[in-house]
Amino acid sequence: NHFEAQAAHDAMSEAHGALRTVAGSLNKIANDLRLLASGPRNGLGELEQPENQPGSSIMPGKINPVVAEAVNQVHKQVVGNDAAVAAGAAEGQIDLNLYKSVLAHNFLESAKMLTNASEVFAERFVAKLEANEDHCAEQVEQSMALATALNPAIGYNKASKVAKKALAEDKTVRQVAVDEGYLTEDEADEVLDP
Repeated sequence: NHFEAQAAHDAMSEAHGALRTVAGSLNKIANDLRLLASGPRNGLGELEQPENQPGSSIMPGKINPVVAEAVNQVHKQVVGNDAAVAAGAAEGQIDLNLYKSVLAHNFLESAKMLTNASEVFAERFVAKLEANEDHCAEQVEQSMALATALNPAIGYNKASKVAKKALAEDKTVRQVAVDEGYLTEDEADEVLDP
């Protein structure tokens, strides 16, 4: 109806909600990549992140994930802008809404920030990430989850014994399975290939 279209700006509020959703998705991606790149020694260290600034002012040698953190900050600002857009859209009276400038300003700011953040994140962080293949392979080799792959080959009970012994003696599942004679080296390579 004509009056609803003049005073209420539900479409603007809904559209900004889509921007908020995009910001939330980028925030999650940034957080996941930050976690996977955490380290160098006490974090997950599965990814090596680009060095976009000289480094941590607190911890020498640490690379700060400044671009990913900027994406996190943009997310928070877009969430705030979304609240302002929703509040402004709800202020219409009869056929008049005096908050159109609030709607326009916050909508355009969110769109611009998300555009910039997406481009910088893609170019200066995501494109420059590298997998730490050696560390990942080592983590897989040390994983107790490999005992699950033994089930079809040697059965649950033996696989459970292997897992418990590997954990107790700080050995790999592969080492114990071979040492105990459950698998040959070649069989272990085949069965435990992730």
